[in-house]
Amino acid sequence: MPGDDADFAAYLAARWPSVVRTLVLLGCGRREAAEVAQAGLARCYGSWERVRRGDDVDAFVYVTVLGCLHHRRHRSGTPAAEPAPVEELTDGVLLRQALEVQLAGLAPEEREVLALHFVAGLSEAQVGDVLDVPVETVQSRITYALSRVDLDGVWAVYQ
Repeated sequence: MPGDDADFAAYLAARWPSVVRTLVLLGCGRREAAEVAQAGLARCYGSWERVRRGDDVDAFVYVTVLGCLHHRRHRSGTPAAEPAPVEELTDGVLLRQALEVQLAGLAPEEREVLALHFVAGLSEAQVGDVLDVPVETVQSRITYALSRVDLDGVWAVYQ
Protein backbone atom coordinates (compact mmCIF):
# COMPACT_ATOMS: atom_id res chain seq x y z
CA MET A 1 0.00 0.00 0.00
CA PRO A 2 2.86 2.51 0.51
CA GLY A 3 3.47 2.43 -3.25
CA ASP A 4 -0.19 3.26 -3.79
CA ASP A 5 0.12 6.22 -1.41
CA ALA A 6 3.16 7.56 -3.24
CA ASP A 7 1.52 7.02 -6.63
CA PHE A 8 -1.66 8.77 -5.50
CA ALA A 9 0.33 11.64 -3.94
CA ALA A 10 2.23 12.12 -7.21
CA TYR A 11 -1.01 12.10 -9.21
CA LEU A 12 -2.62 14.54 -6.77
CA ALA A 13 0.34 16.92 -6.90
CA ALA A 14 0.30 16.91 -10.70
CA ARG A 15 -3.45 17.16 -11.29
CA TRP A 16 -4.89 19.12 -8.32
CA PRO A 17 -4.52 22.58 -9.93
CA SER A 18 -6.17 21.40 -13.15
CA VAL A 19 -9.07 19.72 -11.34
CA VAL A 20 -9.77 22.82 -9.24
CA ARG A 21 -9.37 25.17 -12.24
CA THR A 22 -11.79 23.01 -14.25
CA LEU A 23 -14.39 23.18 -11.47
CA VAL A 24 -14.01 26.96 -11.22
CA LEU A 25 -14.64 27.28 -14.94
CA LEU A 26 -17.72 25.09 -14.50
CA GLY A 27 -19.15 27.75 -12.19
CA CYS A 28 -17.87 26.79 -8.75
CA GLY A 29 -16.49 29.36 -6.38
CA ARG A 30 -12.87 28.71 -5.44
CA ARG A 31 -13.75 27.27 -2.04
CA GLU A 32 -16.50 25.06 -3.47
CA ALA A 33 -14.15 23.87 -6.22
CA ALA A 34 -11.55 22.83 -3.66
CA GLU A 35 -14.18 21.07 -1.54
CA VAL A 36 -15.62 19.18 -4.53
CA ALA A 37 -12.15 18.25 -5.78
CA GLN A 38 -11.22 17.01 -2.33
CA ALA A 39 -14.39 14.92 -2.03
CA GLY A 40 -13.96 13.40 -5.49
CA LEU A 41 -10.29 12.65 -5.07
CA ALA A 42 -10.92 11.15 -1.63
CA ARG A 43 -13.33 8.72 -3.28
CA CYS A 44 -10.69 7.88 -5.86
CA TYR A 45 -8.08 7.33 -3.18
CA GLY A 46 -10.28 4.73 -1.51
CA SER A 47 -9.99 2.52 -4.58
CA TRP A 48 -6.74 3.88 -6.02
CA GLU A 49 -5.24 0.47 -6.79
CA ARG A 50 -8.23 -0.36 -9.01
CA VAL A 51 -8.33 3.17 -10.49
CA ARG A 52 -4.68 3.19 -11.56
CA ARG A 53 -5.02 -0.25 -13.15
CA GLY A 54 -7.97 0.99 -15.20
CA ASP A 55 -7.91 2.14 -18.80
CA ASP A 56 -7.90 5.87 -18.11
CA VAL A 57 -7.09 7.34 -14.70
CA ASP A 58 -7.92 10.93 -15.70
CA ALA A 59 -11.32 9.99 -17.10
CA PHE A 60 -12.15 8.03 -13.93
CA VAL A 61 -11.08 10.94 -11.71
CA TYR A 62 -13.16 13.47 -13.65
CA VAL A 63 -16.21 11.17 -13.69
CA THR A 64 -15.92 10.92 -9.92
CA VAL A 65 -15.28 14.64 -9.35
CA LEU A 66 -18.12 15.73 -11.65
CA GLY A 67 -20.36 13.17 -9.96
CA CYS A 68 -19.60 14.85 -6.62
CA LEU A 69 -20.32 18.26 -8.13
CA HIS A 70 -23.63 17.18 -9.65
CA HIS A 71 -24.67 15.40 -6.44
CA ARG A 72 -23.79 18.46 -4.36
CA ARG A 73 -25.72 20.80 -6.65
CA HIS A 74 -28.71 18.49 -6.90
CA ARG A 75 -28.84 18.06 -3.14
CA SER A 76 -28.61 21.74 -2.25
CA GLY A 77 -29.66 23.49 -5.45
CA THR A 78 -27.09 25.28 -7.60
CA PRO A 79 -25.35 27.71 -5.28
CA ALA A 80 -24.22 31.06 -6.56
CA ALA A 81 -20.50 31.26 -6.98
CA GLU A 82 -18.87 32.97 -4.05
CA PRO A 83 -17.33 36.33 -4.73
CA ALA A 84 -13.77 36.01 -5.87
CA PRO A 85 -11.20 37.30 -3.43
CA VAL A 86 -9.67 40.61 -4.32
CA GLU A 87 -6.70 39.89 -6.55
CA GLU A 88 -4.04 42.00 -8.08
CA LEU A 89 -5.35 42.81 -11.55
CA THR A 90 -2.57 41.35 -13.63
CA ASP A 91 -3.07 40.52 -17.31
CA GLY A 92 -3.50 36.86 -16.37
CA VAL A 93 -6.19 37.63 -13.80
CA LEU A 94 -8.05 39.90 -16.22
CA LEU A 95 -7.86 37.26 -18.94
CA ARG A 96 -9.16 34.56 -16.60
CA GLN A 97 -11.99 36.79 -15.39
CA ALA A 98 -13.00 37.61 -18.97
CA LEU A 99 -12.95 33.91 -19.82
CA GLU A 100 -15.05 33.06 -16.75
CA VAL A 101 -17.66 35.62 -17.83
CA GLN A 102 -17.80 34.09 -21.33
CA LEU A 103 -18.12 30.54 -19.98
CA ALA A 104 -20.84 31.58 -17.53
CA GLY A 105 -23.01 32.47 -20.53
CA LEU A 106 -22.88 28.92 -21.89
CA ALA A 107 -25.13 25.99 -21.05
CA PRO A 108 -23.63 23.61 -18.45
CA GLU A 109 -22.93 20.86 -21.02
CA GLU A 110 -21.07 23.36 -23.20
CA ARG A 111 -18.98 24.60 -20.27
CA GLU A 112 -18.20 21.01 -19.33
CA VAL A 113 -16.83 20.01 -22.72
CA LEU A 114 -14.71 23.16 -23.04
CA ALA A 115 -13.33 22.93 -19.50
CA LEU A 116 -12.62 19.20 -19.69
CA HIS A 117 -11.02 19.42 -23.12
CA PHE A 118 -9.10 22.69 -22.98
CA VAL A 119 -8.45 23.17 -19.26
CA ALA A 120 -8.23 19.62 -17.94
CA GLY A 121 -6.47 18.54 -21.12
CA LEU A 122 -8.65 15.51 -21.77
CA SER A 123 -8.97 14.19 -25.30
CA GLU A 124 -12.35 14.29 -27.01
CA ALA A 125 -12.67 10.53 -26.39
CA GLN A 126 -11.90 10.99 -22.69
CA VAL A 127 -14.44 13.82 -22.43
CA GLY A 128 -17.00 11.50 -24.03
CA ASP A 129 -16.17 8.84 -21.46
CA VAL A 130 -16.45 11.31 -18.58
CA LEU A 131 -19.78 12.72 -19.77
CA ASP A 132 -21.04 9.36 -21.10
CA VAL A 133 -21.73 10.74 -24.57
CA PRO A 134 -20.37 9.77 -28.01
CA VAL A 135 -17.25 11.50 -29.32
CA GLU A 136 -19.34 13.07 -32.08
CA THR A 137 -21.51 14.74 -29.43
CA VAL A 138 -18.39 16.08 -27.70
CA GLN A 139 -17.11 17.44 -31.01
CA SER A 140 -20.39 19.15 -31.85
CA ARG A 141 -20.69 20.64 -28.35
CA ILE A 142 -17.14 21.99 -28.58
CA THR A 143 -17.81 23.50 -32.00
CA TYR A 144 -21.11 25.04 -30.91
CA ALA A 145 -19.72 26.35 -27.61
CA LEU A 146 -16.71 27.93 -29.30
CA SER A 147 -19.02 29.64 -31.78
CA ARG A 148 -20.83 31.26 -28.83
CA VAL A 149 -17.71 32.45 -26.99
CA ASP A 150 -16.64 35.99 -27.81
CA LEU A 151 -12.88 35.49 -27.96
CA ASP A 152 -12.43 39.08 -29.14
CA GLY A 153 -14.02 40.17 -25.86
CA VAL A 154 -11.71 37.92 -23.90
CA TRP A 155 -8.59 39.18 -25.65
CA ALA A 156 -9.73 42.81 -25.39
CA VAL A 157 -8.24 42.91 -21.88
CA TYR A 158 -4.84 43.22 -23.55
CA GLN A 159 -5.71 46.25 -25.68
